Amino acid sequence: MTRQRLMILAAAGSAAMLLAAFGFQYLADMPPCKLCYWQRYGHGGAVIAGLLALVVPVALVAVLGATSALASAGIGAYHAGVEQGWWQGPTTCTSGSIEGLSADELLNQIMAAPLVRCDEIPWQMLGLSMAGWNAVVSLGLALVWIAALRARRA
Repeated sequence: MTRQRLMILAAAGSAAMLLAAFGFQYLADMPPCKLCYWQRYGHGGAVIAGLLALVVPVALVAVLGATSALASAGIGAYHAGVEQGWWQGPTTCTSGSIEGLSADELLNQIMAAPLVRCDEIPWQMLGLSMAGWNAVVSLGLALVWIAALRARRA
C-alpha cells in the first residue's frame, strides 16, 4: 500500500473515533469529562494530517499523524489508569478526599465539582473503558501512520 493510502486510512480511523465519541456524547447521552476532550485533540490532529496527505503525502505529514495518534493513546492510557484508581487524575476532574474538611470546605468542594468526573467509568466492553479502547485503537492507528512513514511514496 502506498504512503498516501496508509495516511488516509489512519486519518479515517481517527475520524471514526471522533464520530464514535460524538455518538456516545449526543446519542447515548454520555457527556465527556476533561480527559475525554483531551483525547479528541489527537484525533483532530490526525484528521488534519490526513487532509494534508491528500495534497502533500510527504514523510513529515506521517510524523504529524503518528504524533497526534500517540498523544491520544497516551492520554487514553492515562485516563484509563485514573478510572481504575492506579494513579490520581487532575484534581479538577476527580473526586478528592473529604477527610479533615470543615462543613464550609466540603460544601465548596461539592459546588466546585465537575459535572462529569474523570475517575468514573460510564461504559466498558470486554473489561476496557472508552478511554482504554481509545488507547488501544489510537496505538494501532499510530502504527498505521508509522507504516505510512516507511512506505513507498505516492
